[in-house]
Amino acid sequence: MTNPAEEILDVVDENDEVVGQAPRAEVYARGLIHRCAFIHVRDAEDRIFVHRRTASKLVYPSLYDMFVGGVVGAGESYDEAALREAEEELGVTGLPRPEPLFRFLYDSGGVAGKWWSAVYEVRCTLPVHPQVEEVAWHAFLPEEEVTSRLGTWEWVPDGRAAYERLRAHRG
Repeated sequence: MTNPAEEILDVVDENDEVVGQAPRAEVYARGLIHRCAFIHVRDAEDRIFVHRRTASKLVYPSLYDMFVGGVVGAGESYDEAALREAEEELGVTGLPRPEPLFRFLYDSGGVAGKWWSAVYEVRCTLPVHPQVEEVAWHAFLPEEEVTSRLGTWEWVPDGRAAYERLRAHRG
């Protein structure tokens, strides 16, 4: 497995146009704009996949998230990244193609720059076997429980921002 810090990413501008490429570590260190895919996963009972990130994650270690996903690799489309990341993190194959919902530019406030965040949703009826390198704990939780835990669990800020936008998007 490649060292995540060495993964090559497309560098984009404020309009999400590719302007270059750089290793992930350099992108983060220099605060360059890059791309990420966020996939909101629900099971057959409409519960949301929630997990706690491992302590070894480069950004936001050990925090909770209500999305799976990650960076879009160089030359990769958002749609390709969404399916790849969802299958990798959930530990499944044959997942339906995630449905794109919207994109927004997220500013991490100096943590790792800014990133275009493409938000997707997908229904996963397969048994999940989350990637141990990425996921320290997981469960499918009813939306009411996720909402009630917003004030008590420490959530990744970009996932929280995406979740608030998703709730507003649904109206």
